[in-house]
Order: sequence, then structure tokens, then C-alpha cells
Amino acid sequence: MSVQSKPRVRVPATAAKGELIEIKTLISHEMESGQRKDSAGKAIPRKIINKFTAAFDGKVVFEADWQPAISVNPYQSFFYKAQKSGAFTFKWKDDDGSEYTAESKLTVT
Repeated sequence: MSVQSKPRVRVPATAAKGELIEIKTLISHEMESGQRKDSAGKAIPRKIINKFTAAFDGKVVFEADWQPAISVNPYQSFFYKAQKSGAFTFKWKDDDGSEYTAESKLTVT
């Protein structure tokens, strides 16, 4: 059964200038290793998210290279020091070239 990949992010709506905020992300994804076989005995093709990138106003602020041992529905969190209002863009890249994105705005007071 195939799971529809759905990214979810949690970014505070507002933060004080200089505040350290935690950003949490989760994407629904099967992370197929390529080692299992279907009912006909054929290998199920590998389909793993291998790269996660977070950018703020177009500038990369966090990135991670994920390896095959990463779990199903991978969760990633990181901290960011809020300096100005803007928008985060999150990208997940899959082995097969698929790309999943999410956006979230931050207002700094």
C-alpha cells in the first residue's frame, strides 16, 4: 500500500527578535529500502528521501543528508535564531527525483 507523501511543519507564528525557536517537521513517507519483495517475488524499488533542506527568505539555514536507515515518516527538528520576519521553505528530495515542499511564515516582533 502506498502512502501519499504529506509534509507537515510546525513553526511559531511569532517570535521576539533574537529568540531561539524550535522548528519541527514531519513527512508521511514509506521510505522503501528496496530489499523487500512483493507478492510476486519481485523486489520493490527503493524509494527513500535522501535530502532535507530548510531555507529562510531563500537562504539555506539547515540541511541534512538522510541515509537508508532513516525511519518511515521521518521527523526532523532544529533551532533557528529569529532576526527578522520572513518565510521558511522546506524541501524533501526523494531517490526517484520527487520533491516535496512546505512553507511557513514567521513574524518577528
